[in-house]
Amino acid sequence: MALTRDYIETVNKRVKQDPELAKALLDEATSLFLNGEPETARLILRDLVNSTIGFEELANQTSKPSKSLHRMLSAKGNPTMDNLTAIYSVLCKELNVYIGVTINSSSEQEHQLSSV
Repeated sequence: MALTRDYIETVNKRVKQDPELAKALLDEATSLFLNGEPETARLILRDLVNSTIGFEELANQTSKPSKSLHRMLSAKGNPTMDNLTAIYSVLCKELNVYIGVTINSSSEQEHQLSSV
């Protein structure tokens, strides 16, 4: 258990010290969603929420119960597209980023995360 706590504390501390890490985590979560790995993407989003605005503030901004948001962003969570969009909207606003997607003619998906 101690390893998990150290991991969470380390992520929280690093995100607070380095805003670019928060953006990189959002970028990674987005990439994972787009490439068919939603379980890992949800866990990264959970860590990002914990490290930035927290679940209580996310609940306030999305008008969703905090416990529901915790479940949505668990390994076995199953957020609706509307809820996932609300979570992303709050995180993008918090991190001052915009997420854009470009689909190439070679059927490769490329995502872009840029500061606003």
